[in-house]
Amino acid sequence: MSKIKCQCGHENPFGIVLCEQCGRPMTEEAKKADVVDMRYEGSARRSQTYKRSIIDKIWNFFSSVKIGVSIIVAVLATSAIGTLFPQKFYVPVREEEMLAYYERLYGFIGTLYYKLGFYDMYNSWWFKILIGMLGTSIIIASVDRVIPLYKSLKKQRTKRHTSFMKRQRVYGIGSSENPDLALTKAEEKLKEMKYNVKMEDGAILAEKGRFSRWGPYVNHTGLIIFLFGILLRGIPGFYVDETMWIREGELRSIPGAPEFYLKSNDFSMEYYTKEEASEVFGDALDRVGTIVKNYQTDVTLYKLKEDLLPGSTDMDLVKDYSIIVNKPLKFDGYSIFQMDYRLNELKSMTMQLVEKKTNKSFGEFTIDLDDPEGVYKLNDGAQVNLIGYYADYDGVENGEPVSKSPIPNNPAFIFDMKTLEKPQGEKSFVAIRQT
Repeated sequence: MSKIKCQCGHENPFGIVLCEQCGRPMTEEAKKADVVDMRYEGSARRSQTYKRSIIDKIWNFFSSVKIGVSIIVAVLATSAIGTLFPQKFYVPVREEEMLAYYERLYGFIGTLYYKLGFYDMYNSWWFKILIGMLGTSIIIASVDRVIPLYKSLKKQRTKRHTSFMKRQRVYGIGSSENPDLALTKAEEKLKEMKYNVKMEDGAILAEKGRFSRWGPYVNHTGLIIFLFGILLRGIPGFYVDETMWIREGELRSIPGAPEFYLKSNDFSMEYYTKEEASEVFGDALDRVGTIVKNYQTDVTLYKLKEDLLPGSTDMDLVKDYSIIVNKPLKFDGYSIFQMDYRLNELKSMTMQLVEKKTNKSFGEFTIDLDDPEGVYKLNDGAQVNLIGYYADYDGVENGEPVSKSPIPNNPAFIFDMKTLEKPQGEKSFVAIRQT
């Protein structure tokens, strides 16, 4: 692009609106305008100068404020849709059962919700593309404007042509018998008002609060850092956000850190006394009853020993710790928070096999509701086969019992019971309060 020469003799870059040296308007639009656009001191923006190559078109597309606003609206709209149904994080089923869960609870809309990726929206590829486009738009729009603004402020001149002054929002003409004295007094007064003052060849320039002109770009920098952090979460191994339920006395591998194991030793809750609660919560205590003051889980952290043989679970104790809300267990770059608790959750059920006619008992068997066995052997050759287990029984659909989730909130079973007297067996459906 060829440079544009002004009447004052200064050569300006292509696309300039006002001469960098004297401030004369350089375009026909600027010459016709009553008030000159001073956002970038008349400097040329790349998006308004280069429009030929594919790179120019991509740059111009993302530098548009309208495009940036459209992307923001798209991000907000998809985020709102993602709140219609629970996200994957809050769905109490395994990955392979996710589609059936949404379909069963929400019908066709739930199926569509799942297949479009809204169930795990913030980790979906299309949402990450939207965030990437938003970040690209903010970066390009900022660079497109901040560079000409920086150059114009760096080369800011004190003395300007009359045509520049006449196109300012506030403009006046006056006279003085002693112009030099008038300028000197003006300089002193402006300095008293905390202006930065510069004198040049019978002209004066006073400026204050220049940093405020960089305000939008400071905000943009913060948004860019925030969006970059969101995208970094998608890098494998960079960020772990998992949930694990662990009962008292249970030892489990920590998701995302399989070499570490966590054992829950004890869970405790502390309530506000009536006197404490009345001072802190006032009349609210009468409405809600008891108020929890603190709940915590006492845990032990273990780590697998190095150079173990396959299948070995030999571990070293790392430390004992009491996890309290906002006081997580921290280790090796990980943090484990106490997020929620469940009281009186079912863990196992003990049943007894009895012959109805003789009231003869063949013994008891206990079902682990998290990991039930398939066969339970009892006395006198009797045996119970578990042929159907529904942890969270939710009725019958199409002639088959269904489970709402894998959490044993309402367990139901189908048993095949056999004894030596009845080798052909007898089937029974067992559910709480229904059998």
